[in-house]
Parts: sequence; C-alpha cells; structure tokens
Amino acid sequence: MAKQYQALWNFLHTVGAIDGKHVVLQCPRNSASEYFNYKNAFSIVLFALVDANYNFMFVGCQGRISDSGVFTNSELYKKLETKTLCLPQPVPLNGREKSVPYFFIGDEAFPLSENLMNVYPGQHPKDSKERIFNYRICRARRVVENVFGLSSSVFRVLRKPMLLEPEKAQHVAMTVACLHNFLRRSPDSAAIYTPPGTFDYEENGRVNEGSWRAMSNENMTSLFPIRKIARNPLLKAKEIRAELAAYFLSGGRVEWQNDCA
Repeated sequence: MAKQYQALWNFLHTVGAIDGKHVVLQCPRNSASEYFNYKNAFSIVLFALVDANYNFMFVGCQGRISDSGVFTNSELYKKLETKTLCLPQPVPLNGREKSVPYFFIGDEAFPLSENLMNVYPGQHPKDSKERIFNYRICRARRVVENVFGLSSSVFRVLRKPMLLEPEKAQHVAMTVACLHNFLRRSPDSAAIYTPPGTFDYEENGRVNEGSWRAMSNENMTSLFPIRKIARNPLLKAKEIRAELAAYFLSGGRVEWQNDCA
C-alpha cells in the first residue's frame, strides 16, 4: 500500500486514506436521541479506509457515536493500538536521518498522532512548508473523497434518507462498499463503472474534477461529512509532520507543488 501511495501520489509511508460520512435515516422507532447527529437529523456513520487505487480496504458502520469517536471506536483503531496491523517499522525518509513511522492520512476531523497524519490548521503563506505539506497531503487523500463521491452517485440509495432501521441501513452501506470493490476488480467492469474521467485527474499538477462530482451535486441530501473537532496533538506527532514537511521542500519535492499549493 505504501509503495502505491508513493508511486501514484508522491506521499511516502502512507498505508491508506481515511474518512467518515453520516448516512441519513428516517427517524428509527424507539430510538430517542440514539442516532441524532449535529445536523439535527438521524444517521449512522460510515467509516472507511481507502487504498491508492480507489478501493475500500476497511469499512465500518456505526450507530450511536460522537464524531470525535468515529476512528477511535473502530476495529481498525483497536488493531492499531494493540499493534496487530503488521505495519512496517519506522525508517527515515529518503536521504534523511529521522525515523518516520507508517501512517494513515485524514482531514481535520481525525486526531493527529504518530500513525495518523493530517493538515496544518489555519492559513499559511505561499511557498511555506506548511502550505506545501497541506497541498501534498490533500492531494494524496483525495482518493477517499472520490470513492465516497462515486459510491453515492452510482448507488442512489445513499442519496436520500434511508427508509430503513439502523441495522438494515448498516448492511446496505456495507454492501455498497463491497459492490464498489467488486466492480473495480475486473478491467472490463471497471471500464464501465469508472471510465476515464470518472475520478479527479491532474494535468501538470492542476486538478480537473471527475464526472462523479456533477452527478453527486444533484439532490444529495443523505451523505454529509463528520465534524472537524479541535484537539491537542502529542509533540511526537507534530515532529513527524514537521519532518515530512521538511522532506517535501528538499528531496521529496515535486516540480509543480509551488505553483499548485
């Protein structure tokens, strides 16, 4: 996985991009506030880990849970904490000395840690290491945004509130993920399901929007993001992010980054 992220997205030590979405439901029977979310709607949370080739590697569907607990209450996090994910040992980036662990990448909704990198908060000056880093990590994690967007565009059950009880809605969401991977597996089915231009693509570093975006903008009332929650990351996690940011200004730079960031 890390080799694929490096080859396709120029981001080292990445073993997957994570994201979570609220899937809106009709008001479940006898639920009180159990499935009530910050958007004043009832929902379950779909959490996913995606590889560099737009495939789901891990999917979890959870009911009553706060947005801050989407990752920490997942089986993926438990395996990470118990060191049963078989991640490679930390090694220095190319041409550098400080060892850097392998990690997931996410947005501000997920806590910065040694094994989970996210962006520097706030606005940063042009050509600064923080702005370059944010461009590079957002470029790499765009795969998970595309996967969620395409899935909700094609499988229209995700477009509007599901008229199902939470347990059945969870089965539906998990099935969508399985069908997505199944259709991506064969070159013939992938050519129909995701023809060229479906996903966002780049020309000289500039992003062109994929065709799924036009489809997903039509009457999308069901799938919406989890909240971004402020946290105080550990010093070591900040140091790892700083090492990556410094690397992207030296041996790990790409020629178009200063123009695009």
